[in-house]
Amino acid sequence: MKSLLLLLAVVGGGCIPVQAGINNLLRRFLGDPMQASLVSFAVGTLALWIYSLVTRQSWPGISEIAATPWWLWIGGLFGTVFVTCTIMLGPKLGAATMTAFMLLGQLAVSVILDHFALVGFPEHPASLLRLLGVAMLFGGAVLVRIF
Repeated sequence: MKSLLLLLAVVGGGCIPVQAGINNLLRRFLGDPMQASLVSFAVGTLALWIYSLVTRQSWPGISEIAATPWWLWIGGLFGTVFVTCTIMLGPKLGAATMTAFMLLGQLAVSVILDHFALVGFPEHPASLLRLLGVAMLFGGAVLVRIF
């Protein structure tokens, strides 16, 4: 089961440079990275809305919505920053360099989130070997950029 989850993580990660490339092409037609991001999120929102309707997902009630802390509603802002960065950086850095350094940022922040058990993640201490993994990814990102 864990292997399937890891495979799903790889597939999901593989979608990122493809999405960045498609969004960059969209930017060429629309002329603005923010407009391309807006269209990307609108299409994604529409797809999720259709999925929810087709699978008859239940919607939360007003009491559940009111009880939700304000900061839990801002997750989409992080996605907006991410998608817009890929649109702006992809043409300048190329897919491999952009993805390598974005992955480095993801891994570095993830180690911090795990170490301090932040935003719902279980605690996983930032051991020397985990930090070495981040350093190795940094080295790999630099190699991708140089060569």
